[in-house]
Amino acid sequence: MSFERSTAAEQGIHASALANERPPAELRIRPAADGGVAVDPERAGWRYLSFRTFGVGADQGVQIDGPESEAVLLVLGGGGVEVAVAHGERIVLPGRSSPFEGLPWGVYLPAGCRVTIRGRPMAQGAPVRVALAEAPVRAARSRVAERPLPISPDDVAVEIRGRGNATRQINHIVAPGFPADRLLLVEVYTPAGNWSSWPPHKHDVDDMPGEAVLEEVYYYELRRPEGWALQRLYRRDGTRDGLWAVRHGELVLVPDGYHPFVAAHGYDAYYLNALAGDRRTMACSFDPDLDWTRATWEHLEADPRVPIVRPPGWPRPIDLRPGVSS
Repeated sequence: MSFERSTAAEQGIHASALANERPPAELRIRPAADGGVAVDPERAGWRYLSFRTFGVGADQGVQIDGPESEAVLLVLGGGGVEVAVAHGERIVLPGRSSPFEGLPWGVYLPAGCRVTIRGRPMAQGAPVRVALAEAPVRAARSRVAERPLPISPDDVAVEIRGRGNATRQINHIVAPGFPADRLLLVEVYTPAGNWSSWPPHKHDVDDMPGEAVLEEVYYYELRRPEGWALQRLYRRDGTRDGLWAVRHGELVLVPDGYHPFVAAHGYDAYYLNALAGDRRTMACSFDPDLDWTRATWEHLEADPRVPIVRPPGWPRPIDLRPGVSS
């Protein structure tokens, strides 16, 4: 074992993702009767990441209390929420009507933070839809927030990635520089007919600086909910090859392998990626058979349909990061 590998192991950094041979049918989660989806490490077959979506009304209080887990609550649509912290602080997240009508509002909750959330719906009787990502924190951690941190549209870095029909919009919500321990969150908007998470990339081995181990979920919404998009998840050796026509409100788990996405013609697509790992990075490696396609972008213009959701003061300088995922 090399010095770098030994050092990583001593720091509790795993060399690879957990072995996972779940069939494609178990990697796609359809909404329950209440419209929500949920997964935890036991169901996913990985170490850290839990994720769920649910509705919260004005007349109900939903408690979040993870004594050993950090969390990020994100408003998906239908209005906003009020977050009441156990020590008396109140945080109001104005929210949005849908991901296609505004940039995200959210809050980072450190481990041991007990809160109660109540909806502030735009329509009477309709719940506010939220997403919650959670991961256990390490006993020894540094530079992690000790109090809840609200996340507003002004805190979200918007990136336009790719060119031609591989143009997409990336909203960096909880990026590697954010004071969290394991969690990372990004939103991706893919215009109708376009590709994202392209070239296909993976993050299932620790081979820094090029790749880190990251568990990941894709949660989907469509501007027109009757539509669909295509998600593929595959290994280069052919031992995994899943392909799904994903629909509004569904979830796909990415335990390992490459995972490109394409939106159907006529249907703008949105997905929320929640990730968790041992390193604060989005480092990934690209399928060597397809990595060459990035060179074709040099001669193409960006798709004028993006940004699909414009940030305040757009256009403004953005940080292009060609070596990361989404």
